[in-house]
Amino acid sequence: MHRGSIPGSSGSVRPLRTLGEQVLHAACAEVTEFGAETARLVEDLFASMYAAHGVGLAANQVGVPLRIFVYDCPDDEDRRHLGHVVNPRLVEAGGAIVRGPESCLSLPGAEAPVPRHDLAVVEGVDAAGAPVRIEGSGFFARCLQHECDHLEGTVYPDRLAGPRRRRVLRAVRRRVPRAQG
Repeated sequence: MHRGSIPGSSGSVRPLRTLGEQVLHAACAEVTEFGAETARLVEDLFASMYAAHGVGLAANQVGVPLRIFVYDCPDDEDRRHLGHVVNPRLVEAGGAIVRGPESCLSLPGAEAPVPRHDLAVVEGVDAAGAPVRIEGSGFFARCLQHECDHLEGTVYPDRLAGPRRRRVLRAVRRRVPRAQG
């Protein structure tokens, strides 16, 4: 971990877990205690996400099997959405289903068109336990659905079939030899 790797961040950059590591393929536990430890994890998630040039990051992607994710993601109108959610629940997914390009920090070197709803609503709490509700459209809706999937132990190739799935897994194996399908 590298403290202060991101200018202005108080978090530490943690190593990212990659496809095939068990922590990415199991549902995460609810957060039951709120305080300094949860706040520190949120800061570390932001630092790790920024260091990897991502738009979202779930706790299990840094090896912590808890229901937390962070995001700094634009929508289709280029409005920035910045925040975090603890114990998120995808309470609504609607609108058109759009097959758009998707990638993942835990699957380096791979991208595939994944079908996702164009609208998403996530409810949960913040690091202090206060309720939050996040509504997203377009690319931001895709991000919210992607991060909620992570916390259920689902990675985006799980939503693909046939040749598309095989191409993604092959691309990841080229970059990360231990990746499995």
